[in-house]
Amino acid sequence: MSKRNALITGGARGIGAACAKALAAEGYRVFINYVNSSEVANQLADEIIASGGEAFAVKADVRDPLQVEEMINNISQHGGVDALISNANMSFTSKPFLDQTWQEFSQKLNDEMFAAYNTAQLAAKVMKEKQFGRLIFISSTLSEMPAPAFIAHGTAKGALDSFNKYLAQELGPYGITSNIVAPGLVETDATKEAPEEFKEMIRQHTPTQKIAQPEDVANTVRYLASEKSGHITGTYNPVCGGAYIQ
Repeated sequence: MSKRNALITGGARGIGAACAKALAAEGYRVFINYVNSSEVANQLADEIIASGGEAFAVKADVRDPLQVEEMINNISQHGGVDALISNANMSFTSKPFLDQTWQEFSQKLNDEMFAAYNTAQLAAKVMKEKQFGRLIFISSTLSEMPAPAFIAHGTAKGALDSFNKYLAQELGPYGITSNIVAPGLVETDATKEAPEEFKEMIRQHTPTQKIAQPEDVANTVRYLASEKSGHITGTYNPVCGGAYIQ
């Protein structure tokens, strides 16, 4: 069997980079999507190649349908997308509901869902032809566990969680699974500036007594992207050391 292809949006850093490494180790040819992090993405691809894997850095803003279409078409030259890890980070305004405008709120919802919708639809059309596919969306436990000032982020991720269930139902007959991976707090560049007091509070409320590393999320993605996971679809998988059950 020829090597399968995995596209990781927002793949240059943090969780995305860990997923790229994990999927390359799983035997996937990986396509590391980036917008501005060209040097970082290419360094990651070189690192994977040096370790015996196959990797390409691919530039595209996943909010732009023409750029996404071109990216998907380019991957088709290698056999087409088999697994999509939708991980591109969409900025949001961190404000309480009463202080937030509809424009600030809806910007996050529109960016989050448009990027996921457009990329998944184009990838799923390829997957349908193959009668095999893995759609994996990186959500957040904030979709189920509200926190102050995260209403835009949590609501957008909640919409993503619901979207996932509909894809699982509709695409299952074509050999395509769709699943959510929902991290809690993860040690990445995006969270390294968080106060230590806050991190310690999270640890104390987490049964495993630790903050997740990107590899913890990537290991879950790796399994869901594998052929072994073919009967798992429509699921919500919190990766938070049990903090979700508190």
